[in-house]
Amino acid sequence: MDYFHSVTPTSIVAIIAFPLLFLFSFLSISRRNTNSKKTAPEAGGAWPIIGHLRLLGGPQPPHISLGNMADQYGRMLTIKLGARRALVVSSWEIAKDCLTIHDKAFATRPKAVAQELLSYNHAMIATAPYGPYWRQMRKFATVELLSNHRLNLLKHVRESEVKTSLQQLYQLWNKKKSSNSDKVLVEMKRWFGDVTLNVILMIVVGKRIPNSYEGVETMEWKKSVDEFFELSGKIVVADALPFLRWFDIGGEEKRMKKVSKELDQLVEGWLREHKEKIAENEANSEEDFMGVMLSKLRDDVEEHDANTVNKATSLSLVLAAEDTTSITMTWALALLLNNRDALNKVQQELDIHVGKDKLLVTESDTKNLMYLQSIIKETLRLYPPAPLSATHEAIEDCTVDGYDVSAGTWLIFNLHKIHRDPHIWTNPSEFRPERFMTTHRDFDVRGQNFELIPFGSGRRMCPGISFALQVLQLTLANVLHWFEFETPSGEAVDMHEAPGLTSPKATPLEVYISPRLPAFVYTSTT
Repeated sequence: MDYFHSVTPTSIVAIIAFPLLFLFSFLSISRRNTNSKKTAPEAGGAWPIIGHLRLLGGPQPPHISLGNMADQYGRMLTIKLGARRALVVSSWEIAKDCLTIHDKAFATRPKAVAQELLSYNHAMIATAPYGPYWRQMRKFATVELLSNHRLNLLKHVRESEVKTSLQQLYQLWNKKKSSNSDKVLVEMKRWFGDVTLNVILMIVVGKRIPNSYEGVETMEWKKSVDEFFELSGKIVVADALPFLRWFDIGGEEKRMKKVSKELDQLVEGWLREHKEKIAENEANSEEDFMGVMLSKLRDDVEEHDANTVNKATSLSLVLAAEDTTSITMTWALALLLNNRDALNKVQQELDIHVGKDKLLVTESDTKNLMYLQSIIKETLRLYPPAPLSATHEAIEDCTVDGYDVSAGTWLIFNLHKIHRDPHIWTNPSEFRPERFMTTHRDFDVRGQNFELIPFGSGRRMCPGISFALQVLQLTLANVLHWFEFETPSGEAVDMHEAPGLTSPKATPLEVYISPRLPAFVYTSTT
């Protein structure tokens, strides 16, 4: 989890100005803890009290800064985040040890301020501490929504929502085209967000939101979601120095409470609608995940009441699926636009296996689209949605790669660095989907090849891998089948990343679209 974001100069001054008593006590405790143990090399440049925070709040994304540190200090290094210590792993071999041999030792999550305020006091599956509650809710979500059996039952929902979104995009093109040109400028990052959001909303709560070209509701929703992921990716001063929480330096906690309230009001409305359906004995009250939860989880679970569990679980599934999946599709199209040969090749594959006389690519068709699957793998390698993994915390003392790790230590995998290891990947920074059809054809993204773990691995691996891959393949296949794409003036797409918990493209993806299928195919079925 990318907890590293900018700390303002005012915050730094306020921290440094705190009484020297805390500095002396911190340094003495740190010396006592490290003198008796062999710990991983500590990166230089730490300041008193705040540690390396200032180095992680600069203009570069944190995964780039930490990658540069790894080049200097080694594949596993220690950084200080105030009073806390964190291990940063940039080696797939060490990542494998942590996620296999020491998987249970690193199975919990830190209790960061952002996760307390934004995730119903750690009730969301992704942020819940390791224990009975997390095990029960992960199992429930997997069985009732994310298992292969359930996903097969929901195939018609995915295909229907993708078709609806494509029709809306085609109608937008038809409305804006001119007699002089059949090319229309659209913002594809927004469209990818819309289609992904509506797929997951239909599955989880049984409703869809108007696309963002039409609906104010969607824009308000997206604003809250964007703020959620931005704030989730921040380490506030109180995370590094808990005794300063009362001051809310920088006002980040106030923002977190505001976003949390906005999202809770939305999901509370969904829950109320479902309860009303059940009270009215409507037959479809259990057709979506929230309805299933209401019928099967009526009692409190551990320390959380039943309503909170339902809201937290449903919202976390919607947020996680919408953000990471739409981010990956945006990067995929951006990479294809900057590599026209690959774009032409995948569209030729579609013409061979689907044909231009067929409008919709189905999920059964995607199984034959090997080059498309390679494009998705290469996109996840170069631009994992969370380039710094969700942060783990050591439950117990252990030894990793010959170094002692104390309980309470944070563990972060720099996936951006691992995925670009030149010992594993030839020309690691280049977009080469063909590598997954030749030298790396046996590599998968399901947590078994530790050189490529965009979804993580081990106990805390993302449970929605199959769902994500299905939506990625189905949506990308169809939009590339339906439309031709060009960038304005033929310029390259800007590939700068935005900060936050996940790493979306920093700028919009504005491209010209035009239909690539014969006119009769659209008019006969749309």
